Amino acid sequence: MAEENGAAAATPAQPRMQVLAQFIKDMSFENIAAQKGLGEGDQTPDIQVQVNLDARKRTNENQYDVTTKLEVNAKTKSDGKPIFLMELEYTGVFLVENVPDEQLHPFLMIECPRMLFPFLRRIVSDVTRDGGFPPLNLETIDFLALYRNELARRAQAEGKTPTADA
Repeated sequence: MAEENGAAAATPAQPRMQVLAQFIKDMSFENIAAQKGLGEGDQTPDIQVQVNLDARKRTNENQYDVTTKLEVNAKTKSDGKPIFLMELEYTGVFLVENVPDEQLHPFLMIECPRMLFPFLRRIVSDVTRDGGFPPLNLETIDFLALYRNELARRAQAEGKTPTADA
């Protein structure tokens, strides 16, 4: 019996994440085609999506703000004229417990945005549709690859080789 209690005490607690809140921190949508009086025609737009992530500890213990920043540019394929521009900052407030310190940063930058992505995708779809365009359904973002690319970029900027701990 004593061995069972000792084994249970040695087992680390499972990581726990809970979404406490989520909200649009900042958003803008510009229908440039309508502003400039450009006819839509039958042109298929060239759409570029840029993603940035940010995580900050809140004053409450084990709570973090994780923000996904999207910039969506749509331009005509033929001449590169802008059609629309959307900028969105979507934030989730997370309670994160039992995650070791060395794993906290990747957890915040990979798992938390992954949890919020379906809501972010829906907002982009609705806003582009309401802006007068076909709804833009974002493809799934590989947050692990995004995180690894950022680590490699930072390591290269510092003149180091990236570590493979993520």
